[in-house]
Amino acid sequence: MLRQLIGQVQELFDLYGTHLPPQNIVQLQPPVILQRPPENSNDRWCLLNLEDNPSEDDCYNIIMRAGKFKILEPGKGPPSKRARKERTREKLPETCNQIESMESEIWKEFPEDLYENVIARLPVATFFRFRSVCQKWNSLLNSNSFSVECNQVTRAQPWFYTRTHENVNTGVMYDPVLRKWHHPTAPVVPTKMIILPVASAGGLICFLDIGHRSFYVCNPLTQSYRELQARSVKVWSRVVVGMTVNHRAYQIMWVRSDGEYEVYDSTNNTWTCPGGMPACIKLPLSINFRSQAVTVDGCMYFLRSDPEGIVSYDMRTGIWKQFRVPAPVQLSDHTLAECGGRIMLVGLVSKNAATCVCVWELQKMSLLWKEVDRMPNIWCLEFYGKHIKMSCLGNTGLLMLSLRSKMMNRLVTYDVSRKEWFKVPNCVFPHTRKRQWIACGTAFHPCLTAKA
Repeated sequence: MLRQLIGQVQELFDLYGTHLPPQNIVQLQPPVILQRPPENSNDRWCLLNLEDNPSEDDCYNIIMRAGKFKILEPGKGPPSKRARKERTREKLPETCNQIESMESEIWKEFPEDLYENVIARLPVATFFRFRSVCQKWNSLLNSNSFSVECNQVTRAQPWFYTRTHENVNTGVMYDPVLRKWHHPTAPVVPTKMIILPVASAGGLICFLDIGHRSFYVCNPLTQSYRELQARSVKVWSRVVVGMTVNHRAYQIMWVRSDGEYEVYDSTNNTWTCPGGMPACIKLPLSINFRSQAVTVDGCMYFLRSDPEGIVSYDMRTGIWKQFRVPAPVQLSDHTLAECGGRIMLVGLVSKNAATCVCVWELQKMSLLWKEVDRMPNIWCLEFYGKHIKMSCLGNTGLLMLSLRSKMMNRLVTYDVSRKEWFKVPNCVFPHTRKRQWIACGTAFHPCLTAKA
């Protein structure tokens, strides 16, 4: 390649009456520049500089392109670089324009009944961008046929709705597929009270105000919401909440440590107290309020500490059960989780100055916890010597864990079925670099047509 280049330069100088002394040739390396000979030489030279103004050369300009030289008119620079689209368009056959016009004709006759089928399968974030295309697409949320199409689409990964210390009322949502945070511009529930997410099911999230008095249910994507009827119990204290969905109706249940509980049915829009706690259940329940309830086949499971184990309530039959399950040693900040009907336990295990996140599965025959996975050791090194607190923001299939210390706030997700750990990008305010610290949250399966 180098010899060919030198030969072509030599031919050009021979053509215009100037020979190239071989002893004065400097080895060519990009950018290609021929140096001037000594001052005592009478030979006429041309300095080749591709970066300078072409009009300053005292001979014809030479431009290298794909190993070849092209002679240009004196005083004229190289042609301007054209856009890639224009160059590609020239290379395409003439039938390309015909194909484009043909595709427009095809899409013009696209069947109307297939629009909803296609749009229902778009990513949720993409759908909200397409709502601005026309009024018809914007009105799909109220279409019964579109609701049927959406119900046939299964979203593999849940989203996470969280509240931050800096923005308690609005909240933020995390899409684990796109690994992106979404910042709603308006509160999901228009209330002046501080409400926190406590449970979710079927694309809906249940909120409870910090005074433990009022419940709200809403779809965070469409901001369809409902304030539930006031509870019949007038003693407001800390409760743990569970939620289930059956077809288009949903049920919400709250339980206190003293055994008092109520069930809400959206069909009747009423709270009911099915009965008292059976004698086989030891009171007080000593419920672990840091752990959200999990639902498996219509049964709610709650984590308790004295005695260590689980209590369950069948939403269909109204039967309570108690299971004594000893907790793993040196365990703290643990919470229940669920994946494919399996009951899991996630918590921190500390020994000396080392801290690690571990995952266990409940063995149904022996009623013992069996460790199935733990966070990679290289991640746990960051926690060494620090007092770490952990909270679980989603406990169904995909877990989001918030790991905090005085100067640290880390978010990670854990896929229970695949046993995969992922770091979550920092949540920052839009158009700024200010980080938001996650306070609490829950997972929910995004559903465009779920109504409170």
